[in-house]
Amino acid sequence: MEFEEELERVLPTDLPNRESVVTRGARHLRMIAEANQFLNLTRIVSPFEAAVKHVLDSVIPWHLFEGAAHVVDAGTGAGFPGIPLALVFPDKRFTLAESIQKKARFVESAVAALELSNVTVSAQRAEELTRGGAADTIVARAVAPISKALELFGPALKRGTRAFLYKGPDVEREIEAAARPAEKLRARIRIAMEFDLPGGMGSRRVVEIGIRSAR
Repeated sequence: MEFEEELERVLPTDLPNRESVVTRGARHLRMIAEANQFLNLTRIVSPFEAAVKHVLDSVIPWHLFEGAAHVVDAGTGAGFPGIPLALVFPDKRFTLAESIQKKARFVESAVAALELSNVTVSAQRAEELTRGGAADTIVARAVAPISKALELFGPALKRGTRAFLYKGPDVEREIEAAARPAEKLRARIRIAMEFDLPGGMGSRRVVEIGIRSAR
């Protein structure tokens, strides 16, 4: 019950579908802990650290996704932030992209075990998956620098897709380095949210990228 107890303790009280995030989020963390014995999914092993760095970190910016219809999680890894966000928003469609086959297979098994009917898993690279413009939102926690993200997701951004990138406290350097490619795309980059994780586990900046409308 440790994962449930830690999630119950750390998750925001106003989180939509909070009970489902606690119970099914805990089951997801247990599956990761079991699979981690033979799959290198994460270095985070303690229940408190997993609850904070995996689930809480994923869902704190939930307000940013209220207007989304179809979210692509680019490089989902073990399923973050896509699975926790899909638990928060069962009425929204999520596609979890993971090009490493063994990780994609694990995420497929987790989605099936958690009975997430609003989630599909793709072993395609996210930039290929989003190029056709099917998704209106891209999210990524462990993606390349912002300048590289602009290159990867430029075609999707041009079609009106927004991107939310979970970054660390030194993101201003990345934003500055991305100024030139952003200008070429007419992309607007802003820090949409800032927060600190409990237990001294670091701070987070969520960067939003969208295309500026023509005047």
